[in-house]
Amino acid sequence: MYRETGAINTPPLSSQDDAALLLLVQKGDEYAMASLFDRYSKVVYSVALRVLRDPASAEDVLQEIFMQVWRNPDSFIATRGTLGGWLAVVARNRSIDALRRKRPSEQVDDMALASPYNLANEAERNSLMEKARTVIHLLPTEQRKTLEMAFFDGLTHSEIAEMTGDPLGTVKTRIRSALTTLRKAFKA
Repeated sequence: MYRETGAINTPPLSSQDDAALLLLVQKGDEYAMASLFDRYSKVVYSVALRVLRDPASAEDVLQEIFMQVWRNPDSFIATRGTLGGWLAVVARNRSIDALRRKRPSEQVDDMALASPYNLANEAERNSLMEKARTVIHLLPTEQRKTLEMAFFDGLTHSEIAEMTGDPLGTVKTRIRSALTTLRKAFKA
């Protein structure tokens, strides 16, 4: 299988080609560096993006790594593995370092956070809602269904009577009984 680069058909590159490209990069060959970048930039960028979850930061890590390869191509040791694997590990480590640099220097416990909500009122409201759910759940089935249709579905007493086939007086009595039970539960 051959791929076309320019007008010349060349075989796919191997790890031996990586070593040859790195030797050329040591001699300052920009085309060799461009070949390495074309070959491995997607891997480096995707690893950095997965760790950082920020495209701009991932691009910074990508640039740092390939600048390191350009300045010091012999930092890769071929006996330890493939160039692609090494670049992926370097990308991961650099990305983790970047995350650590972004962390706030102050402890979270020491920071005062303003809240637009009155947390005491929110807690009380949540407690009341939970109590209402419990009481509604304990209502007889007919009362609960009728109450839900009136308050949660927005149906009128007449619409509920039509839908359920129950007399209008029965619907009104069920809703009144359910509301009385709720009122007593909240006064207790």
